[in-house]
Amino acid sequence: MIAPTPSQTIGPFFRFGLAWMDATHLVDERDEGGLVLHGRVVDGSGDPVPDAVIEICQSDPMGAFPSGWTGFGRCLADESGAYAFVTVRPGPLGDGSAPHVDVSVFARGLLQRVVTRLYMPGTDIDAPDDPVLASVPRDRRATLVAETSPIGLRFDIRLQGEQETVFFAW
Repeated sequence: MIAPTPSQTIGPFFRFGLAWMDATHLVDERDEGGLVLHGRVVDGSGDPVPDAVIEICQSDPMGAFPSGWTGFGRCLADESGAYAFVTVRPGPLGDGSAPHVDVSVFARGLLQRVVTRLYMPGTDIDAPDDPVLASVPRDRRATLVAETSPIGLRFDIRLQGEQETVFFAW
């Protein structure tokens, strides 16, 4: 029997292999409008996923991607599954999408990344104009909306189980 190669297995490779690419600050925390986007990644039992890698991509507050703004961040979850970015609230993109952050999660046990969206608190989830949010069953939409926290926005990512975060095919 031939042993699996690293590209065929998901193990402790993500955190180790991507630690040098940690990019949690999209803006300086002292910038006007800067906030902390934070949360935890948990499994189906509610246990932390300490080796998760979370990537975000978002527009600037005007809903644009101007020169010098990548809108990209990467964070390695800590032992409690916690992650945090310093960023700004994204603006609407002008394509009918509500302001949102695209979120990807890589972790052991996942053969491919999982992709979701984080919508801003106050997003109308009962009658959304956003076509992606409207495609999600009404009773599942709340899993995509961040909560206001004392330091910014909190968005917990549940990979399985009750209140599992909605993930999208990509």
